[in-house]
Amino acid sequence: MERVQFTYITYISTSPNKVWNALLDPKITALYWQHENVSDWRPGSRWEHRQSGNNRKVVLVGKVIGSLPPNRLVLTWATPDEEEIDEKLSRVTFEIEPFRGVTRLKVIHDRLEASSEMLTGITDGWPKVLSSLKSLIETGKPLPTLWDEKHLPESGSRAQKYESSRA
Repeated sequence: MERVQFTYITYISTSPNKVWNALLDPKITALYWQHENVSDWRPGSRWEHRQSGNNRKVVLVGKVIGSLPPNRLVLTWATPDEEEIDEKLSRVTFEIEPFRGVTRLKVIHDRLEASSEMLTGITDGWPKVLSSLKSLIETGKPLPTLWDEKHLPESGSRAQKYESSRA
């Protein structure tokens, strides 16, 4: 089975600590991703990607493989029904580093099955999610919803304002 990799790099006018926190804090991820990332973020721990509405449905799961705050986080990534199937597990690496007065965020999503539904989803999804994250951190507001209705939580508001302070 052929495996492929998707890489996305963005530059955010903030500190690595703020980017790190925005990736892990469920209250912040709910604002720009409409989902909450939930874990204690220690290596070996489970993480869940839950809809932020009333039903809080778990849509993605995995394990924390490595964590070096605020510079590197490595996770396995799968749908809940495929998390026990090694061939279905992909891996996401977040690399966060200072770069010329801003922060460089590189997301590497690898071990993906070529032509898979997961590859199609993340190829469309990561640019939207990371653009909304960048907008939230830099302006205090996430982008308008860019996802199809089927990917949104049943209820809940994104009207909360994120207090963006540049560091």
